[in-house]
Amino acid sequence: MTNIIVLFPKIEDAKNIRNLLVRHGFQVPAVCTTGAQALASANGLGDGIVVCGYKYPDMMYSELQDCLPSHFEMLLVASQRVWSEYGREGIVCVSMPLKVHELLSTLEMMAAGIERRRKKRRSRPKERSEADKRVLQEAKSLLMERNGMTEEEAHRYIQKCSMDSGTNLVETAEMVLSMMRF
Repeated sequence: MTNIIVLFPKIEDAKNIRNLLVRHGFQVPAVCTTGAQALASANGLGDGIVVCGYKYPDMMYSELQDCLPSHFEMLLVASQRVWSEYGREGIVCVSMPLKVHELLSTLEMMAAGIERRRKKRRSRPKERSEADKRVLQEAKSLLMERNGMTEEEAHRYIQKCSMDSGTNLVETAEMVLSMMRF
């Protein structure tokens, strides 16, 4: 679920937006009245969306966007005049007066995009360190030398043992090395 930070200078406005979003199934871990509060909240969360007005007591939305972590997006709730005067790339806007269905559908679209990017990041294979690569290569070499396996067979053997024992590949390679060195 995507985290949503609500930021408006008037706490009543922020709470009303939060209540609306929560009623429609969104997760709102923070309601803020200053940009500094929103930044502190964003830094404590994995990724998400900041739903905000354009001006706060301590900064403007453009300054907030510059300081937000890269994994956060911004949904600006402002008048058409503000968009045309201060419009910036990378910010999604919803016009005032606020229409509930427009706000909700825009948030759903943004949340779906964040979820897609999150899944893409997770599915990317993790890079092994040089030390881990050395351990794996050493275990494969030992299996190839002692058991007459090809490199592919040795790798599959380590993979299978890893799956059977519920440990990761490097830990399994270390176990193979410790057992075969005696």
